[in-house]
Amino acid sequence: MVITYIMNFSAAMFSQAKMLHDGNKKNFHVFQHPIYEITDKTLGLIGGSGIIGTAVADVALPLGMKVMISSRRGKLPPGHKYENHPRVTVAPLEEMLSVSDFVSINCPLNDETRHSIGRKEIELMKPSAFLINTARGAIINEAELIECMKEGIISGAGLDTQECEPPKDDSDLWTLPNVFLTPHIGWRRIETRQRLVDMTAENISAYLEGEPSNVVN
Repeated sequence: MVITYIMNFSAAMFSQAKMLHDGNKKNFHVFQHPIYEITDKTLGLIGGSGIIGTAVADVALPLGMKVMISSRRGKLPPGHKYENHPRVTVAPLEEMLSVSDFVSINCPLNDETRHSIGRKEIELMKPSAFLINTARGAIINEAELIECMKEGIISGAGLDTQECEPPKDDSDLWTLPNVFLTPHIGWRRIETRQRLVDMTAENISAYLEGEPSNVVN
């Protein structure tokens, strides 16, 4: 889902499709939106050393992107597959935000990460950058995000998850032209849901056999 957003943002596809839907055909002849290749663009990953963040890097790197992972430790976990990759770097969150063309949130929601991305962090991003959240909506301080988007501090935000799903009817998220919502569809693909069902069945079978797996203590 992260890569889907990146590809759409790089081609201004959301905005151009809306123009056509509204009957505005000028974009057939006039360059009205910046469009660019993603090769050599930097993808910043918050929570990038985990399973999901690593999977995002697995797709981004063959597309020619550079990947920067935020870490307070300044390094990836020992043995991480991208520990010595020439196009993968590790940096503090503030540095990562300031240089990335796309910032993707891939960390879990907990007391430490709740509302951890707000005005302070967004203002560190480049004006041309995009923020993407496919993790949990409450990681972003939505009220502060909305104000930042009204002010045009960054180019856009793609939110597959929101703090309230769906957002309240009077939420500005529905109408901001630089905020693009999807209804938490990152996990809804047929194959993804089948894997969830298979994993559930395997967990039950393992428990009944006295060898529980994926145990959370």
